[in-house]
Amino acid sequence: MSLIYNFSAGPATIPKDVIYQAQKELINWKNLGCSVMEISHRTKEFNTVAIEAEQNLRYLLNISNNYKILFCQGGARGQFSAIPMNLLGKYSKADYINSGYWSHSAFIESKKYCFSRNILIKKIKNNKISLLKYKKWDISDISDYIHYCPNETIDGLSIYEEPFFDNKIIVGDFSSFILSRSININKYGLIYAGAQKNIGPAGITIIIIRKDLLKNTLKICPSILDYNIISKYNSMFNTPPTFAWYLSGLVFKWIKKKGGIKKIEELNKKKSDLLYKTIDNSMFYINNIDQSNRSKMNVVFDLFDPKLNTKFLKEAKNFGLYALKGHSKVGGMRASIYNAMPLDGVKKLVKFMLFFEKKYG
Repeated sequence: MSLIYNFSAGPATIPKDVIYQAQKELINWKNLGCSVMEISHRTKEFNTVAIEAEQNLRYLLNISNNYKILFCQGGARGQFSAIPMNLLGKYSKADYINSGYWSHSAFIESKKYCFSRNILIKKIKNNKISLLKYKKWDISDISDYIHYCPNETIDGLSIYEEPFFDNKIIVGDFSSFILSRSININKYGLIYAGAQKNIGPAGITIIIIRKDLLKNTLKICPSILDYNIISKYNSMFNTPPTFAWYLSGLVFKWIKKKGGIKKIEELNKKKSDLLYKTIDNSMFYINNIDQSNRSKMNVVFDLFDPKLNTKFLKEAKNFGLYALKGHSKVGGMRASIYNAMPLDGVKKLVKFMLFFEKKYG
């Protein structure tokens, strides 16, 4: 089989080493004569998986014991509802920083539970899209928390600053950002991340929450979304997605083996720099995002002639480059180059882009 590079935005490519290990262990895990998918989450064998996954994630992100790590279900969209039901306090109000599709989606969902403010931070200058610095965000004095998304996968936008406001709980949707670069966990009250981009397969969601925020939830909060209950039962209040948990644990080990977050961040910079340089040096490809807010995870670009889009995608697939079509909301192209995408994959994409430009430009 010819080598395929998968640029899907999520579910996304998983490290080949992890896939091969899972394949090897699939039918006889730990010499039990069955798959990890077939055993109870209550067994000592699976308990080891859970403990190791948490320990390795704590190590990678330098998470102190002031925080609880929860392995949940329902994806990030499930947390759009869970967060207000768990974090609202005396004001029953929240500030939602709107930087793109996903942060706006979180805002829309939150309105079912509280008074939410939609704080737009996009601006256009010299035909380039950029985002306001966090010190210019219009934050309310009477909000229980501030929600933002540091990486918008659809829009190709990132916020690299880590916001800080006195006496404010910062909540971050890190679904496509987590484990890609160093972050200061202590600046956040809660971080959540769907697994299907930088962690593992779809089906599991990571919650990192400061322990003092594990308090009384709204009465309408379903037990399955109640952080107190999930914490009390060590993420096993109901049957968890065991196979996704197991694979996520293998990915954490893979990142450690690669040299940790520092090495991963260096590689991600090399990949994105190469791709953006190719776009910027061309009159054939266009990216209209200010350099300070360009995503290193999801590189969006348009062809100068949109009529060539279909041809570009078809020929790219024949070249071994999969899932480069942009999201239907924005069109164009999108190359998602998460941790598991090797530098060789980006080099092959660049080679094809230059070939295609020479052929049709």
